[in-house]
Amino acid sequence: MPEQKTIGFLFIEGFADWEYGLLAASAVEWFGARAVSLTPDGNPVAGISGFRLTPDRSAGADENDDLDAIAVIGSDEWAGKAPPDVADLLNAVASRGGVVGGICAGTLALARAGLFEKARHTSNGRDWINGHEAGYAGDNLYQDVPHAMTDGKIVSAPGSAPGTFALAFLKTLYPERGSDLARMRTLFAKEYAEAS
Repeated sequence: MPEQKTIGFLFIEGFADWEYGLLAASAVEWFGARAVSLTPDGNPVAGISGFRLTPDRSAGADENDDLDAIAVIGSDEWAGKAPPDVADLLNAVASRGGVVGGICAGTLALARAGLFEKARHTSNGRDWINGHEAGYAGDNLYQDVPHAMTDGKIVSAPGSAPGTFALAFLKTLYPERGSDLARMRTLFAKEYAEAS
């Protein structure tokens, strides 16, 4: 039986409720991962919906040395005046070869941590990301696409792309599970094909 992988999901106040569900549930149900919820200080936060989330632990790098991957979930607070500094955690996961992903405003945390310096990436728009983190390292590698993208072990996505974020993240974490990922992609595509 393959070793169980642990994915951290980093939430802050006002997190976007729709951005993590497909990834978290698919990782656990289909891939046998362990999902761990994190907040910067280990205190509960509320999503845009008002739902409260009580985390498993804080986002301290020393408390999360078991993470094989981390997904930074979007919130307007990442673009606010005093966003949490989670660079140590993100760089710790990246330095040991883990997958680091950001969706929507969660991509700002990756930009601030320097993780886009050598990685092609996307977000909510070139002007949007530069409007919040002007001249960040790697801004010349920005790709204006409406879906998630991967470069090495860095995964990024606009907030409108939770499906492709889940697929890209899981493909990066489980490259050997191509047939499961293809089934997932077919399921997601079928929903949109039949609805249009």
